[in-house]
Amino acid sequence: MRVLEQLTPTKVFYYFEEICKIPHGSGNVDAISDYLKNFAEERHLEVFQDNLKNIIIIKEASKGYEQEPPVILQGHMDMVAVKTPDCNLDMKTDGLKLAMGDDSIYAEGTSLGGDDGIAVAYGLALLDGNYQHPRIELVITVDEEVGMDGARVLDVTPLKAKQMINIDSE
Repeated sequence: MRVLEQLTPTKVFYYFEEICKIPHGSGNVDAISDYLKNFAEERHLEVFQDNLKNIIIIKEASKGYEQEPPVILQGHMDMVAVKTPDCNLDMKTDGLKLAMGDDSIYAEGTSLGGDDGIAVAYGLALLDGNYQHPRIELVITVDEEVGMDGARVLDVTPLKAKQMINIDSE
């Protein structure tokens, strides 16, 4: 049984749990970036991965929505990777141990990575969904937690949208 399987929206928490299995602290994003690239390739979506491991995934508009303006969804894949002194997890190689409290999700002995794993999870859930939509351009940058390193050098050439929804914000 998955820890978060009873939460809704189901696909969002499914992907959040998947992401939490992959170490993805700032400066340690190769595995999460490759996961995102593979996700896109398995669904035959257009994907761009640069040398820093930034990811752009594009899902073309569904039938009937081709003339609607495209939209960029933006987040970042790195997390602040900290742990308590008594935690034995290696944040560079081990996934998080998710748990649920009364009305919260947390990781045992470590930071949760909700900033910005939840944005990545929402983006993946949307890309994996079967619904009517305009062109979706999911932009997931690296190393935001340590200085916006990925965003500074992101090649935006593949992007057509004029509007962006930043999902790394309150």
